[in-house]
Amino acid sequence: MRAIRTVVENIADTDVTVLIRGESGVGKDFVARAIHAASVYRQGPFIKVNCAAIPPGLLESELFGHEKGAFTGAYRRKPGQIEYANEGTIYLDEVAELPLALQAKLLDVLQDFQFSRVGGHALLDVDARVIAATNRHLEETMARGEFREELYYRLTMVEIQVPPLRERREEIPGLVARFLAEFNGRYGRQKHLSPETIKRLTEYSWPDNVRELENVIRRMVVLTDGEQAFEALVARSQNDHATAHASPVVTES
Repeated sequence: MRAIRTVVENIADTDVTVLIRGESGVGKDFVARAIHAASVYRQGPFIKVNCAAIPPGLLESELFGHEKGAFTGAYRRKPGQIEYANEGTIYLDEVAELPLALQAKLLDVLQDFQFSRVGGHALLDVDARVIAATNRHLEETMARGEFREELYYRLTMVEIQVPPLRERREEIPGLVARFLAEFNGRYGRQKHLSPETIKRLTEYSWPDNVRELENVIRRMVVLTDGEQAFEALVARSQNDHATAHASPVVTES
């Protein structure tokens, strides 16, 4: 993560496009916000668009906006998220979920930072930092024809790979302290964790990464049996691991 911080510092005074890669829950959003906070666009808005959470039929209007009468139900002009991100940062989470037609339109924006709303002809200028993120293997997606090669190379001007939490266990105690302070303050608690619990937290594999750790600490703060629930989670994980690696039983007929 120190290496990632160095990259963020190196690109802070530039407008280069950044692609953040990593498993679900590793903290890609945190890295994107850190880039925005360190950049020349930090005084502007940070606009996040989850490309996987919006129905494909609505994505174009959500990103680029639309003019009145552009389609049934378009009763007024609506700016898109890219327009709202002017002088700030547009963060395209799960960018691999964009349909091919929208990938082409996004590529046009990245080339000259001009676009038109759906149903409109006037070109709009936008000055924004573009950050994209994905948990998918884009090279395989591109080989299947599901992701445009030109867009891939446009997005990977700077690429940041966020490692899973199991590969950076030394950060877990610090994350635990941060989440503990946050949730104690939010819920008016004074929860403390024993060294043994912190050791167990550090040793756990965290398949869902930082997001899972955050949820576990939240439960420990708000529930009296939160630590017991975590122990049960560890036990289930160990049982599943043992079952997966058990020798097959050979029966004689």
